[in-house]
Amino acid sequence: MHVRYEMSPMVCSTEVQADLEDGIVRNVRFTGGCPGNLLAISKLVEGMKAEDVIRLLDGNPCGGKETSCADQLAKALKQALARK
Repeated sequence: MHVRYEMSPMVCSTEVQADLEDGIVRNVRFTGGCPGNLLAISKLVEGMKAEDVIRLLDGNPCGGKETSCADQLAKALKQALARK
């Protein structure tokens, strides 16, 4: 399943896309944001179960903001799993 999620305007990235293959996260790609940090997140979550990524990243803030690009990825995965 392909996941496409428009990010909250509170974060620097505008969109995240990923593939879910039998609940495994693949090919995470962020549009905009901090390239080094988001590339690192993409590499770290590659091959992980979506539930584990959600558990690790859900609620992660950025600076004084209540959300972050990582938190938005968790929200995207939650939404995708709810649609299954």
